[in-house]
Amino acid sequence: MTESPVHHLADLARLRSAPELLPHIRDQLRQELTQAMRNARWFTIGVMAPSVDQALSALRSLEQSQQWESMELVNSPEEPGPVFLKANQKGGTIRIRIENGLGEGVLISGHGDDETTPSTTWGPLPLDFFA
Repeated sequence: MTESPVHHLADLARLRSAPELLPHIRDQLRQELTQAMRNARWFTIGVMAPSVDQALSALRSLEQSQQWESMELVNSPEEPGPVFLKANQKGGTIRIRIENGLGEGVLISGHGDDETTPSTTWGPLPLDFFA
């Protein structure tokens, strides 16, 4: 395997889909993400996945790793296909829609309570990043 072009969270921003990560890079990113998330009060999560089950699994792993209260699924497609999951921690809801042509991965956006804390998005992280 060649040396990874990803060493910091900012390196992920230019990617359309989550890369495979070497274990030491995964650990570095996990530490950097933990530090970065401390500056936010609440989060929105986007998950691009091949199926509803994979998207929900990635989100539930994130919720568990962060010790967040589980959000409620309020809208989900009945037909199979690639999906985009959008979860809003502030509202406590999850919506999933069929979306073709996306990459794959988890996007986390940190938000503040007002305009003094700008929103920041990290990812795409691999679907199993929080497992």
